[in-house]
Amino acid sequence: MSAIDAETKAYLSNADRFADIFNFWIYNGDEVVKAGDLKELDTASIVLPYGNSAKQPAQKFRDILKLYTAMRDERAIYLVLGIEAQSHIHYAMPVRNMLYDAMNYAEQVKAVADANRKSGTKMTSDEFLSGFCKDDRVMPVITLVVSFSPQPWDGPMSLHEMMGVTDERLLAFVPDYRLNLLSPERIDEADFDKFHTGIGAVMQFIKHQQDESMEWMAGAERFEAVDRETASLIKTTTGTELFIDEEGEMINMRNVWNDSLKQAAEKAAEKAAEKAAEKGRMEERVNSIRNLMKTLNLTAKQAMDALMIPAAEQTKYAAQV
Repeated sequence: MSAIDAETKAYLSNADRFADIFNFWIYNGDEVVKAGDLKELDTASIVLPYGNSAKQPAQKFRDILKLYTAMRDERAIYLVLGIEAQSHIHYAMPVRNMLYDAMNYAEQVKAVADANRKSGTKMTSDEFLSGFCKDDRVMPVITLVVSFSPQPWDGPMSLHEMMGVTDERLLAFVPDYRLNLLSPERIDEADFDKFHTGIGAVMQFIKHQQDESMEWMAGAERFEAVDRETASLIKTTTGTELFIDEEGEMINMRNVWNDSLKQAAEKAAEKAAEKAAEKGRMEERVNSIRNLMKTLNLTAKQAMDALMIPAAEQTKYAAQV
């Protein structure tokens, strides 16, 4: 696992941020899913080796998986919520997520069947075949891909898009799988306010990391007090050289970004000055070589040797002479 993958996974595993993301995605920012209603689930699943010549089960790991339980309208709600964090575009993501979801449903059916048999539940002959009774139910599984790339997601958004078939009559008989994708470049500016944790600042920063002005940051309170984990993730995901030297747990990202831009400009100016100075030194030495060649009737090589120019540097001067 790369450093960026490890950091994004750890960041999104936080229950408050996890709930915030699904509230944004499902409930338009309304704080319906509560962090206290989330429970960690095992992210490992076993895939039976159908068609696998190795004849060995394969283990697949989701990034983050949580069980959501709550009471809604005097009824218990159960959801399995999963997040797949992506720093790059995955062009087979619909199949990958479909496999994860299918495995989870299969595990739910198996768990119910095992519980029925263990408890001695009376079953009809049809129910006994699977161990899953007519009135048994499975929990919905929702997998959300969270992209940390500033690039537009140009991968397929559904299983049908991955197929070379365009005949709608045929596709009508092929179940589709639609990708749930949260990508910075797809979020409207006004919608960043619908986040209630630092994830909104991360997404907006990624979206605008190439902008030369800071207008997008002006007036956004979310950047006035950013926790250190969020600031660190912004630095990691954008590859931006942020100089975070403020004390305390909360950081003003406007100040950090402004200082970083100033320091970047100063470094660029220093590099330009060094380049200009080097160019001046080279021109001066080339003139010295030419003068020796002219006054003493020397070859370029003889003139450079007389000036004690190292052999490793003589080629670049010879080209100028």
